[in-house]
Amino acid sequence: MAEAAPHHPALPSGLLELCALLGAPRDSLRCSEQVAQRKGVKGPSFLDPEVLSVFVPPFVMKEDSQPATANYMMLGKNRKRSFRKKRERPRVELGKGVPGGPRGPDPEDVNIPNGVDLLALPQLCFPGGLCVASEPREDCVHFLVLTDVCGNRTYGVVAQYYRPLHDEYCFYNGKTHWEALGPGGGAAGCFVPFAVCVVSRFPYYNALKDCLSCLLTHLKFCKDFEVDNHIKDFAAKLSLIPSPPPGPLHLIFNMKPLQIVFPSRADPESPLIDLDLHLPLLCFRPEKVLQILSCLLTEQRVVFFSSSWALLTLVAECFMAYLHPLQWQHTFVPILSGQMLDFLMAPTSFLMGCHLDHFEEVSKEADGLILINIDNGNITYSNDEEVDVPDIPLLAAQTFIQRVQSLQLHHELDLAHLCSSTDVNEGRASRRAWQQQLNCQIQQMTLQLLVSIFREVKDHLNYEHRVFNSEEFLKTRALGDQQFYKQVLDTYMFHAFLKARLSRRMDAFAQMDLHTQSEEDRINGMLLSPRRPTIEKMASRKSSASHTAHRRMVVSMPNLQDITVPELPPRNSSLRKIQTTEYGSSRTVLDVPPKSTHTFKIPEIHFPLVAQCVQAFYADCVAQLSKAMGSLAPENSVLLARYFYLRGLVQLMQGQLLDALLDFQSLYKTDVRVFPTDLVQTTVESLSAPERTQAERMPELRRLISEVMDRPADVPKADDRVKNFELPKKHMQLDDFVKRVQESGIVKDTVVIHRLFKALTVGHEKQIDPETFKDFYNCWKEAEAEAQEVSLPLSVMEQLDKNECVYKLSRSVKTNRGVGKIAMTQKRLFLLTEGRPGYVEISTFRNIEDVRSTMASFLLLRIPTLKIKTASKKEVFEANLKTECDLWHLMVKEMWAGRKLADDHKDPQYVQQALTHILLMDAVVSTLQSPGAIYAASKLSYFDRMKNEMPMAVPKTTLETLKHKINPSAGETTPRAVDVLLYTPGHLDPAEKVEDAHPKLWCALNEGKVVVFDASSWTVHQHCFRVGTSKLNCMVMAEQSQVWVGSEDSVIYIINVHSMSCNKQLTDHRSSVTGLAVQDGVQAPSTVYSCSADGTVLAWNASSLRVTGRFQVPGGGLSAIRPHGGRLWCCTGDSILMVNMNGSSCQKLKIAGGFKETGTSFLGFQLMPEEQLWAVCAGYPDVYVWSLQDLAQPPQRIHLQDCSEINCMIRVKKQIWVGTTGLSQGQLKGKIYVMDTERRTVEKELVAHADTVKTLCSAEDRYVLSGAGPEEGKIAIWKVE
Repeated sequence: MAEAAPHHPALPSGLLELCALLGAPRDSLRCSEQVAQRKGVKGPSFLDPEVLSVFVPPFVMKEDSQPATANYMMLGKNRKRSFRKKRERPRVELGKGVPGGPRGPDPEDVNIPNGVDLLALPQLCFPGGLCVASEPREDCVHFLVLTDVCGNRTYGVVAQYYRPLHDEYCFYNGKTHWEALGPGGGAAGCFVPFAVCVVSRFPYYNALKDCLSCLLTHLKFCKDFEVDNHIKDFAAKLSLIPSPPPGPLHLIFNMKPLQIVFPSRADPESPLIDLDLHLPLLCFRPEKVLQILSCLLTEQRVVFFSSSWALLTLVAECFMAYLHPLQWQHTFVPILSGQMLDFLMAPTSFLMGCHLDHFEEVSKEADGLILINIDNGNITYSNDEEVDVPDIPLLAAQTFIQRVQSLQLHHELDLAHLCSSTDVNEGRASRRAWQQQLNCQIQQMTLQLLVSIFREVKDHLNYEHRVFNSEEFLKTRALGDQQFYKQVLDTYMFHAFLKARLSRRMDAFAQMDLHTQSEEDRINGMLLSPRRPTIEKMASRKSSASHTAHRRMVVSMPNLQDITVPELPPRNSSLRKIQTTEYGSSRTVLDVPPKSTHTFKIPEIHFPLVAQCVQAFYADCVAQLSKAMGSLAPENSVLLARYFYLRGLVQLMQGQLLDALLDFQSLYKTDVRVFPTDLVQTTVESLSAPERTQAERMPELRRLISEVMDRPADVPKADDRVKNFELPKKHMQLDDFVKRVQESGIVKDTVVIHRLFKALTVGHEKQIDPETFKDFYNCWKEAEAEAQEVSLPLSVMEQLDKNECVYKLSRSVKTNRGVGKIAMTQKRLFLLTEGRPGYVEISTFRNIEDVRSTMASFLLLRIPTLKIKTASKKEVFEANLKTECDLWHLMVKEMWAGRKLADDHKDPQYVQQALTHILLMDAVVSTLQSPGAIYAASKLSYFDRMKNEMPMAVPKTTLETLKHKINPSAGETTPRAVDVLLYTPGHLDPAEKVEDAHPKLWCALNEGKVVVFDASSWTVHQHCFRVGTSKLNCMVMAEQSQVWVGSEDSVIYIINVHSMSCNKQLTDHRSSVTGLAVQDGVQAPSTVYSCSADGTVLAWNASSLRVTGRFQVPGGGLSAIRPHGGRLWCCTGDSILMVNMNGSSCQKLKIAGGFKETGTSFLGFQLMPEEQLWAVCAGYPDVYVWSLQDLAQPPQRIHLQDCSEINCMIRVKKQIWVGTTGLSQGQLKGKIYVMDTERRTVEKELVAHADTVKTLCSAEDRYVLSGAGPEEGKIAIWKVE
């Protein structure tokens, strides 16, 4: 006997959780009818609503296999997912059809989704009470947000409609609508409200409202006993519709007469938006919107009021969207019925909504509430008490107001010049497109507001130890804004925001911050020295003096709505754009066009809804999805991924588990962001033994299954707590001191902190007491504060570069060039003369020849004097610095030495490090205030000591060839090894921003970290982002928009050059990916070759990401591949193979007995157009050259003088550049040997790095870039001749 088939599973991401019919029970209706008939009652009659029917998916069982008519007849008997409240069976006329079947199980037999309380649902569906009306009323809709005990939300849309109340026979006499009532209108003119509630896990407010509107057109005209069947069919349809995955694909479903659109989220981090985000902007002035946002950001107790139940939820949800990516962490109940008003007495923060009828009652009874009247746009406080709600920071508020006033909020203005649409769905589509664009603008505008409020939080974070220095952050805020920040910093919302920042989450906030940061901020991301205001910022402060005065007047005002923004544009500014104002970045709304979207029309669902019909529907879905996928170009991978996702879901429902897994596996190659990890794991676990065996035979699924099944069941949660910085209370040894200094944000570099520890413990036990640390910390912060207050005359600022900062200012002293203060920038020393302030240049650090501290005689006194000799002036500068002399002597010498090192090594980081040293010296001297303070500070004079103790001149050849050095580890606590480098040329793509079209340098650091530099300015284009978590071995550019990265974890990661995101992975290798190569001279679609350590070589179509060829190289140990002359050359350790593109071996070059070093292995090779093969061996300082004409001949061996071992090599023009570890002036350094391929000689020896040269890459054959090991971690840029 055949085993019974299991139930159809519910759609994993189906729209419908539950559908319910609610209304008054029959008994109460009969009583109400009798009373009305006896007394002719005209007033409203209130009844207690109940749940009459509930429908929960799935609606179809797999065992439904009888003929269609029989299935339809038995549908009521078989369904176990709906119930109807006990009531009298309807009387049925003979031959008029079949009633709804026997009554179903009780509510406790039904699997009700979490978060849906059937006892509370009637109150929420009839929040104003169930009232029998004397005349028919319009259908209406409102919206619910339901939250379970775990905080998970579901969303409800409720449609209310009215039916006439009359005797039971008439109720089933087959007549429609109100016609049975005749002119008298039923029992004393009684009309009874009913409600249909649809509950979904997704906030499809507009879409489900449209669906219910279509349903009501049927319910009004059907007989009472048919209502359940209509609702069940409606619910069954919704249960078969999946929610689209995040991205550009929206779903369309024909509900008749409307085409219903189910939009998707823009990306996995974004909320689903299916409502009109401009509703609050129609209800409130911009100042009021900001005041409400301030209430939410400070987590007040907020209550919305309106005479429209629908507006309560919609407006509240709009404000939730305005806060994204911040999230409201407290109670959120946008609709309270009259019986739920006691919820407002809760002592914690909440956001709730009430009908306007309860305004007076709530206002008098509850304390500390902020009452927001949506209908008139007013904000008041309960019991007329003033609640302490601070204003949004002023500059951010002013910018927001201007942007709001530039919005076009009225669709009618866009339609004025167009003909009227004669197609209802066409008109709706036009309105949707307009709304989508407006929603996009509003989201950008509110996101910019949040970024302008919280942008500088990141400057006070320590990522390594997850510390936020709130006290210092508050000190940097404007006086009038501090109250706002004090309250916000204590909220749960802000704490969650800090967690995301410290985890470096690239959410909407981080992306907007990155895209809108200034060039100065971008450059500052590379600086090691503490920040100071630049001359450019000082000049902007001076030019906005009038604005500052206005700000000081306004910030103390109690209410934000009282702010008057000067010369704002008129309200109808939608017809024109505002000009940029002087207030920071107060541009109009970013003109960001909404991302292009696509639609997929879901096939028709045929009834009766039995297993065969459902399977036919699924088959139609698969066919149409496959057809849509077939018409897509391979490069449209984002859209393709959405089709794979949907087809995988549908095939899962069909029971085609292996096909579903194949579609989900394809998401790795198209967009891994939408990969449903938990769903795939559940599917793999449910595979039968034969299916599992079949899957194990499929290479595509074998890896997927192993990854899913090998995932640890209970992964320990990472500690994501945020600590607030606190001064230490105990004595600190070195390690603890390092941690404390890093947490404080003073310095990150561990080596520098070690020097600071030595300075503070000179002559003492090697530990630091809390008082010393506190004094040092205060001295440092006081110096920072003083630097912020430095104000230079405009005539002085004109003499300085715009990016210069004043790092140190002396007291007023007498010099041989006048009386004034000596100022130090990163570039020069100058005298700020007193009296009439003026500028007298002392010297640039590059121009200094000598610095001395001497004693000058004055009468009987001997005054400490600083003397500075410069190359450009004969006269020596003298300054009577008195007690400051020794400190200034140390500082000037350190800066001078740092400048010289920077020039010698073409590395501006030396100047930044010297600045850090001199500021630490200043703080140490201020802290210790003892005779030994200068000696202690001298421990930080690192570069000056280096110059005196180890005067190593950079070799002339190195100095002439070296162009520049950059540090990809800037901002890290220790340097990171540069594992791989890749240069990509710029391409002017119209879709790109100008800066995105610049050439880029890609740097792979440890643990999958990648830093991207703008190669036109050598500034950071994209700060560190992760590509997996393992070491990266190789990178290559495939086509103009893809960078392929081979990893130790056997995955090839694909980075999109335009979006700077890594959303694709190639998982076909089973071992570490060791080499990538693009075939030369082949037009698109190009072929990319990859190899792994187990000897596997794969050929890829770069557009479709499909494997076009596969072969295995015997012996394994494959470390590099290179196409040349129509063949593929493979380095396998003990040999170099030349193979055909199909993998058949042509020739083999082995390390034979002719080599003195038997047992060694090949490290890498290069092929030259002159038919030469250059190769190097691991651990040896020799280069071997073969002629490709006769590989049997022994190679020429070229020994590299003073080389210990070779690490890498590249070909540039007719040169071979070899990266090594070698001796220079008696010390091991990273050296580069430049070899001429024609003469086969070493042309240059370049002393490249303090650590070994790990990687080399070429930039258009004009420059070579070298990356150093972990001791230095820098990148050098060399000129190619």
